[in-house]
Amino acid sequence: MTSSVIGSIRHAPPFRYDIVGSFLRTDELKAARALHLQGEISAERLHEIENIEIAKLLEQEKAVELKAVTDGEFRRSWWHLDFFLGITGTQKISLDQGKGAKDAVQRAESFKIVGKIAFGNHHMVGQFVELQQMAGNTLAKMTIPSPALFHFVQDFNGNEIYPDRETLYRDIISAYRAAIQAFYDAGCRYLQLDDTTWGTLCSGRHRAHLRSRGIDPDQLAQDYVRLINESIAGRPADMTIALHVCRGNFRSTWFAAGGYEPVAEVLFGQAEVDAFFLEYDNERSGDFTPLRYIRDQQVVLGLVTTKHGGLESKEQIIARIEEAAQYVSIDQLCLSAQCGFASTEEGNILTEEEQWAKLRFIKEIADEVWH
Repeated sequence: MTSSVIGSIRHAPPFRYDIVGSFLRTDELKAARALHLQGEISAERLHEIENIEIAKLLEQEKAVELKAVTDGEFRRSWWHLDFFLGITGTQKISLDQGKGAKDAVQRAESFKIVGKIAFGNHHMVGQFVELQQMAGNTLAKMTIPSPALFHFVQDFNGNEIYPDRETLYRDIISAYRAAIQAFYDAGCRYLQLDDTTWGTLCSGRHRAHLRSRGIDPDQLAQDYVRLINESIAGRPADMTIALHVCRGNFRSTWFAAGGYEPVAEVLFGQAEVDAFFLEYDNERSGDFTPLRYIRDQQVVLGLVTTKHGGLESKEQIIARIEEAAQYVSIDQLCLSAQCGFASTEEGNILTEEEQWAKLRFIKEIADEVWH
């Protein structure tokens, strides 16, 4: 099938075929992490093995001709907690049970605020430096959880340090401004904020639960756009910041469903990010009509699922791109998988070969639509 809409090649991030960021952990990496937890190998030896596996990953990313590469989050256990726990004033906590993902129990871990929060000597800045050095001349992309999610997660876990919400908001903004500047100073020019908050605010069930707690989901959406906007307000002009909206991705499961309409006017109409990575791999994400609120941002359509290994129909993917182009210019659209392949170290239920087949598939489609 030849696309009836033809766009142009894009030479700046996000690219016409792009990635959310995480990749399936290799067997060698999983074994090394297990040995480290058992005290069988040192942290230094684990780091060496991580470097070896990331180097192999980067070779594979370049082989499928990605224009921006990540370290696959190979040094992380969680897509979000590893970053949050590097913020001064946070502490890991255990929960009574995993919660959130449909038909699966997550590891019962989260974080809480135990002191004044601040961004200090965060270990992930050094991880980015290593990634950039290993990536060579290829653009290195960094992914961190969003400031909105920082507030959303801690709010559910309780907080005695900041009884005043406005003071907490200001300190979150201050920490994230410092984080963004630190990554920029380290060489980062492509930063992605990952955020399940917006997927939650799209869900009728979750919105009803928030109201039962006395929380207005519409006001929360306004607050969270403010958190994002004020956190990124001072970013340098040559730094691209994208927001990835997720509805859950633990071991191929999900926890929220619902189209973008409940948040579209606020999120798409007011958020000052440069691009949105949006899940659109099935009916849980709704239709494309909420995209009418998009302004001049790029929209990366997550039309290819990471939840299983099968490939979608190329004809159907192209038809969906054409449908989205009724609301957003084809030159503001890009294509990616709907999420990462391993938001936690357990990974989704597909093979490494299926993972790479999906990226080749995405590039093949993008080359037909944008050229």
